[in-house]
Amino acid sequence: MKPERYSTDTENKIIKAARKIFIKNGMSGTRMQHIADEAKINKSLLHYYFRSKEKLFDAVFKYALFKFIPKIGSVLNSDKPLFEKVELLTEQYMTVLMKNQFIPMFVLHEINTNPKKLYELLKQAGITPEKYVEQIEHEKRKGVITDINPEQLLINILSLCVFPVAARPLLQRIFFGNDPNKYRQFLESRKKEVPKFVINSIKIK
Repeated sequence: MKPERYSTDTENKIIKAARKIFIKNGMSGTRMQHIADEAKINKSLLHYYFRSKEKLFDAVFKYALFKFIPKIGSVLNSDKPLFEKVELLTEQYMTVLMKNQFIPMFVLHEINTNPKKLYELLKQAGITPEKYVEQIEHEKRKGVITDINPEQLLINILSLCVFPVAARPLLQRIFFGNDPNKYRQFLESRKKEVPKFVINSIKIK
């Protein structure tokens, strides 16, 4: 049990510092000392809370995931029209990815090394796409959208959001002269471009 003087404020400060360093340096380029320096604490205190970089990375990811997933769940389970859901889902997802650019890296790693763990995290967070799937099938029957597979549609949306974030080191150099501000503006524009592209691709004219 942690001493009383070591509050959850300290843990939150560590997680905030770690998120910043992970985004800046990536998992492999980050050292525990970097995080301790950013959090303005000594390394022994950092190790008291988190014994390894991997455990801290896991904590940072869970922190981001559990702030993000309820928002996505509320969108998927809402009674909003489908096209509005596509816009909201994209906006929410891109916002979280921009604030936590390590998420795609972590998810890909977990998919390949421990998919069961990632599945359990998503399950705990309350992701239930059944209502979303039913809504798509309903819109198809009404003749509002094309005969698209619901799973394909959701994966298309997520992929269009994730790839530009996961490929940041390359895309930022190729298209934006390695200017992080221009790259960030590009990501902001994706919040409107992705739903526009998706809706135009499934909407029956």
